[in-house]
Amino acid sequence: MSLGCPKALVDSEQILTRLRAEGYEISSSYDGADLVVVNTCGFIDAAVEESLDAIGEALAENGKVIVTGCLGAREGLIRELHPKVLAITGPHAADEVLQHVHTHLPQPHDPFTSLVPPQGIRLTPQHFAYLKISEGCNHSCTFCIIPSLRGPLVSRPIGDVLLEAKNLAAAGVRELLVISQDTSAYGVDLKYRTGFHGGRPIKTRLKELCEAMAEFGIWVRLHYVYPYPSVDELIPLMAEGKLLPYLDVPFQHANARILKAMRRPASSENNLERIRAWRAICPDITIRSTFITGFPGETEAEFEELLAFIEEARLDRVGCFAYSPVDGAEANALPGAVPDEVREERRRRLMDVQEDISAELLAAKIGREITVLVDAVDDEGVIARSSADAPEIDGLVFVNDFFDAEPGDFLQVRVVDADEHDLYAEPLE
Repeated sequence: MSLGCPKALVDSEQILTRLRAEGYEISSSYDGADLVVVNTCGFIDAAVEESLDAIGEALAENGKVIVTGCLGAREGLIRELHPKVLAITGPHAADEVLQHVHTHLPQPHDPFTSLVPPQGIRLTPQHFAYLKISEGCNHSCTFCIIPSLRGPLVSRPIGDVLLEAKNLAAAGVRELLVISQDTSAYGVDLKYRTGFHGGRPIKTRLKELCEAMAEFGIWVRLHYVYPYPSVDELIPLMAEGKLLPYLDVPFQHANARILKAMRRPASSENNLERIRAWRAICPDITIRSTFITGFPGETEAEFEELLAFIEEARLDRVGCFAYSPVDGAEANALPGAVPDEVREERRRRLMDVQEDISAELLAAKIGREITVLVDAVDDEGVIARSSADAPEIDGLVFVNDFFDAEPGDFLQVRVVDADEHDLYAEPLE
């Protein structure tokens, strides 16, 4: 059972791959399982509650449970509520998980004689996959405890990343979603050391990684990109069609004092200037971001400044969260706690503004011809995504009354209608 973000999903995939390589069968139900591994999330209170509920459900349904993931860093909390769990580990602890599995469920046979696909075992559909390029984070944002859970930045060797990407592409994956805690920082800890792929030297840096992945001929989408100046080097690759023209940039706020209290990089003025520069180079770029309302000490005037930023930036996709105190986060000690109802009211106001912007931007696409990637085909027709739509968090493109397609197909369509979140299209003859 895998909970939380795509980075945790990749951890689960790696655990499943190794278990399968050792001859274990993967069960789709509690009844068919001899043991359950629950990969937890511990970032915000709602995620903690979901993880604890999932552990309780697995214990009730099966009885033999190993817990891993971010919530595993709070072993005392888990033991207090669920003392019968067999073992608990922290995040990215595949070796420990395997050891505990071996203890409670002996290994069926030698891994060196087992066969698994080169791309490993995946929990995503066959046509897209997450590609994690690093672990941890060197930032110390006051609202976040990820560095204390997952540790400092550790970049994967670029040769390993590219080999995984190549294997995924060869297995039929049509879209790679590049993820990490801080994608822009890839290679910083290695001082951009030169690695090798296919006998070719390649610097361990995001630009060089993206240029190499572009050679696989599939969609490459970047997530969790901090707005460092180095990101500017990626925009020409998007304009040239080597990368999807899409950036997931977590700005979080626009007021200088709040950004400083959050310990976030870049000011709103720099971010607006950078967005304008990106759009000048690649007019079709889609920018997604997330924001927090009701951060401790946030005044109405500071929130209004955030709204003004939203209106001026005209971002394509926006997620917004009312501030939620996370156990262990430094922000909890800041003065000026904002009442829950005010946090939520500001969140709604921001999303109301963004909904109008989103509707206008999507309506402007009516009449355009675009490429979409098919996710599913149901009784009403094709459900797909454009380059502007990451799976599960962005919108969809519906091609109704058209059934001649399969998941993983690319289609050329014409946009005929739009609403606040989705597009409606017809296939081109």
